[in-house]
Amino acid sequence: MSTSAPSAPDAAAPLARRLGLGDAVVIGLAAMIGAGIFSALAPAAGAAGSLLLVALLVAAVVAYANASSSAQLAAQYPSAGGTYVYGRERLGEWWGFAAGWCFVIGKTASCAAMALAFAAYAVPPAWQRPVAALAVVALVAVNSFGITRTARLARVLVVAVLAVLVLVAVSAVPALVGGATSGGAGASAGASVAVVTDAYGVLQGAGLLFFAFAGYARIATLGEEVRNPARTIPRAIAVAFGIALVLYAVIAAVALGALGPVGLASSVDPLVAVVRANGWDWAAPVVRVGAALACLGALLALVAGVGRTALAMAREGDLPRGLAAVHPLYRVPRRAELVLGAVVVLIVLTLDLRGAIGFSSFGVLLYYFVTNAAAFTQAPDARRYPRALQVLGAVGCAVLVVTLPVSSVVAGAAVVAVGLLGRLVVRAVGRSRGHVG
Repeated sequence: MSTSAPSAPDAAAPLARRLGLGDAVVIGLAAMIGAGIFSALAPAAGAAGSLLLVALLVAAVVAYANASSSAQLAAQYPSAGGTYVYGRERLGEWWGFAAGWCFVIGKTASCAAMALAFAAYAVPPAWQRPVAALAVVALVAVNSFGITRTARLARVLVVAVLAVLVLVAVSAVPALVGGATSGGAGASAGASVAVVTDAYGVLQGAGLLFFAFAGYARIATLGEEVRNPARTIPRAIAVAFGIALVLYAVIAAVALGALGPVGLASSVDPLVAVVRANGWDWAAPVVRVGAALACLGALLALVAGVGRTALAMAREGDLPRGLAAVHPLYRVPRRAELVLGAVVVLIVLTLDLRGAIGFSSFGVLLYYFVTNAAAFTQAPDARRYPRALQVLGAVGCAVLVVTLPVSSVVAGAAVVAVGLLGRLVVRAVGRSRGHVG
């Protein structure tokens, strides 16, 4: 058989299975710790106040239920596309389309947000938009030259970020051992009195923190590229989720202790503020670099996941079929990723994305609602977890959606409706021309 590359991409060709358990874990970790640990704590503290750790627990319970559903489905359907595929197989093509559309629009916004967050940590304000755009171009290029390059770069980024998070946690040890109270910790006691926390605030905080756990979805979308997916994907999701949860709990506790809920909520760069409050001013630049790397890691994993969901949707005609092309040499959905990169660059250069987190959370929660509903229908021989977990996950997603800002819910619902209506029109036109059965 010739080793030379064919002259044109093959839309029907499968992706190459090149990833092992460690690769899948680091891709998931790169998405989770980059998306949340440096950015979600402050707004979550603003909502949940001194009960931030309770909100984290609520988010973790819902996220674990969703992760178990994703793992169970991925073991039965080890192909690219995640819940887009699961929804089609278990619930019907409209449910699958809704899940895929929610994922694509929500995570496209997340890509832009991560690029802008990276630039905010890395360069002065005047340079942030062009640098964010360049970051998108660079990481799309990395993805387009093969998934093993994505995994290698993700591994480097994860190691660097973990080292920075350990540094933040260790900065609190002298105060704990010596019983000393820093300026930040001293402010904590008074600040706790000023924070009004109720059940709604805890749920809203949980909704914001849930966004940070969503990286395990990237593992499921890589189902066509891991070796022995029925075994590897569930294990990778469980390991990545467990590591992320421990990190979140430790860092959230350290941040609350150093800054107090009000100080944490008002901080632009909370983990930088934590090391300064603990008297480690020298560590602030290191943490800032770590935050930038974390955002790059999240962006890298997001591009890979969204590109593969777009590939799966294009294969079924729910997106333009040209996006289903797989590169003949590198075996990646290069066209889908290039189009995604162009859209993200346009968003980065033209829009203010400070409100995009709520819009993205809306799409992600609906995506996982479909995930849980699909897993609930699986037969006993495919079941790895009790149905109660799927019910808990679906109800949790619905409750957290309700806590999102009204503007995010309205905007998200409108975009989802546009997607559903567009598909209805395209299918109707196709049937009239004899292209759709």
